[in-house]
Amino acid sequence: MEKAKAQNRNWIIWLVIFALFCWAVYVLRSVLLPFVAGIIIGYLLDPWATRFVKWGMNRTLATLLVLFLVVIFIVPALILLIGMIDDQLGKFISGVPAYISNLLKRLEPVFIELQDRFPGLGAEKIKMYLRDNMSNGLKLTGNVLRSLVSSGFAIFNLLSLLLITPVVAFYMLRDWNTFINKVDSLLPKKSRASIEEQAREIDCILAGFIRGQLSVCVLLGCFYALGLYIVGLDFGSLVGFIAGVISFIPYVGSITGFVISLAIAFAQFGDYGHILQVVAVFVTGQFLEGNFLTPKLVGDSVGLHPVWIMFALLAGGVLLGFLGLMIAVPAAAVIGVLIRHAIMNYKKSNLYLEN
Repeated sequence: MEKAKAQNRNWIIWLVIFALFCWAVYVLRSVLLPFVAGIIIGYLLDPWATRFVKWGMNRTLATLLVLFLVVIFIVPALILLIGMIDDQLGKFISGVPAYISNLLKRLEPVFIELQDRFPGLGAEKIKMYLRDNMSNGLKLTGNVLRSLVSSGFAIFNLLSLLLITPVVAFYMLRDWNTFINKVDSLLPKKSRASIEEQAREIDCILAGFIRGQLSVCVLLGCFYALGLYIVGLDFGSLVGFIAGVISFIPYVGSITGFVISLAIAFAQFGDYGHILQVVAVFVTGQFLEGNFLTPKLVGDSVGLHPVWIMFALLAGGVLLGFLGLMIAVPAAAVIGVLIRHAIMNYKKSNLYLEN
């Protein structure tokens, strides 16, 4: 009886700590972004620093070397990429009316056929409705994307100027093992083995998803961009790269890129040959992702259901904005592991086993 009361008391304490943590994150959401970004960068780069340490290098020197390589190679590439995307989005927005007009001209036979078969349908009204709403919708989407790119670029410059994220990333990367050891020393002795097992499972999921999925997104984006560029599709590089980058949201990236590319191809070319080439690019990309990229780079140990990932991203974005999007997948991984272990414990309990 006393043991059960103690366990209930422990559960209450953990729930209170969790609630206070969530409350603190929500209250401090406006200032946490650079710190969370620094922690994520430290987590992503830790295997590189660990590898240099295994080769006999000092941890501080290894950290400096890893960050130096990132600054030299990745940061300039990101700046060029953001500038290119911003330029392409501007041209895309200005060219929307012409694409809508060409698309409606291609669909003219369809509207005539509808008018002949269904005189009361009002095909001309449908045509006008499509022209107005597609134009406004694409312009709005383009403006939102461009504002996100511009604001993201401004945030990047601001954080670089203030040196918050790089400093946090440096200390997290240098002191990662020390940090883990200190946390491990604070764990309850009776529950330490169980907590460490769950932590290893969470780390395996995050390593597989974040590090692996990041590589898949970049490679898939480059493939789509190159494929659509070879096809000759206007803004094919932009659409393809964005489709690959957002493919970490299950099905959203590939479907969005596929639909937009088909619409542009139909408006630009109007023949089935180029449309089939666009289809071939995305079909090949999905084949490569499903059979080679994801199995090799992500693996089967992720254990995050696509619906759970989409819900986590949507909920994180609504509650905490961009910060929520950054911590959505790690939070989903932690909650998923805790739920699985809770179910395992439940199936071993008297409540489940009683007749």
